[in-house]
Amino acid sequence: MSTEQKKSHILAIGAHAGDMELCAGATLAKYVQEGHKVTLLHLTPGEKGHQKLTPAEYAKQKIEEAHKFADIIGADVRFFNYKDAELPLNDEIKYQVADVIREVKPDILITHWKNSMHMDHSRTHYIVQDAQFYAALKNIERELPNHFARKMYYTDNWEDADDFEPQVFIDIPEDAYETWLKALSQYAFARGETGWPYIEYYSALKIVRGAPVHMKRAEAFGVPRGALNKRLQMFDV
Repeated sequence: MSTEQKKSHILAIGAHAGDMELCAGATLAKYVQEGHKVTLLHLTPGEKGHQKLTPAEYAKQKIEEAHKFADIIGADVRFFNYKDAELPLNDEIKYQVADVIREVKPDILITHWKNSMHMDHSRTHYIVQDAQFYAALKNIERELPNHFARKMYYTDNWEDADDFEPQVFIDIPEDAYETWLKALSQYAFARGETGWPYIEYYSALKIVRGAPVHMKRAEAFGVPRGALNKRLQMFDV
């Protein structure tokens, strides 16, 4: 009998281009390197956070950067046409996300934790939570048939730290870490253009999360309704 691991598909859904890349990007790179599939869905470009560029200019830049990141790690990427800091929380966007879930058929969803200093992050959490439910229900008739994404994980983001409890720790090997660094460096904001040391912070966080669970580097995730801490090579599916 073959012991080859079943290949999975991760759909990582962020409020802004760069969110999932910062917090889960090394895990996503690891998955692609081990033969799995990854899709990034950005609900907005995150275009209003630049001190010098207009929102239109910064949206163009970030969309280009998101595609460069995805190309480097070997992922697919897509955008919704919502605006930064104006993300709605309604059934329209929940069904749009549910339609993507039905289309790409992920096994795993990754998104924001529910508590955040940024409204878009919190809203994305609830959008994805309901979209997972809507996508799974056979009796909700949409263009595509239903699909149940079996697992949900929440990212370890300094903006979403209120009551966040890291419960799953994914071991990050050197190749995945180096690929993440190269890919994330395509984002000017990550390199410090907007005034905050993102690469340095999230590089250090991997060491901080890894040390207590005896890993050189790890990315940490929360799970719905709590679970025991787990040291994993890959997500449970």
